[in-house]
Amino acid sequence: MNMHTKTRKALPAGRQGFTLIELLVVIAVIGMLASIVFVALGPARARARDTKRVSDIRQISTAMDLCYGDTACNTVNDSTYLAIAADVNRRLTTTAVGTYIPTLPADPGGGAALCTTAASTVETAAGAYCAYTSPAGAEYCIYARLSDGRVFAASEKGSQYMAAVPASLSACP
Repeated sequence: MNMHTKTRKALPAGRQGFTLIELLVVIAVIGMLASIVFVALGPARARARDTKRVSDIRQISTAMDLCYGDTACNTVNDSTYLAIAADVNRRLTTTAVGTYIPTLPADPGGGAALCTTAASTVETAAGAYCAYTSPAGAEYCIYARLSDGRVFAASEKGSQYMAAVPASLSACP
């Protein structure tokens, strides 16, 4: 008997192993399929964020309408809208609408962009909840740019999709 020959143990019958190359090929195929799925889900995520934005704007508008005649909500005057607040860039800063919305919803995408209509600035990148304020409380306008470039706006006159950011309080729907 030759002592220098190596003996190989045979695998049990019906059991075979995979080579390293076969495993790497399978992992690469799974990685490519996963990347295709992630790319395909991008537009669906954007539509979901837009749906949330539209729903939030409608909820705020409904709360404003409910607060209109409620003296417990609007202590200033029961025949005006609750005064909403916005910063110098017209980002909505009001935090609540009486008891109807104790905490205003946050934008699903962050909303860090300016809400101006000037050509030199990026018009309301999808996300920021914006508003025109009326000091007398006679009217309001709340809007948000959607990821497809449209704007959804709501006011005491109703709500609608628009092609561009409303230029003023009176330009709201």
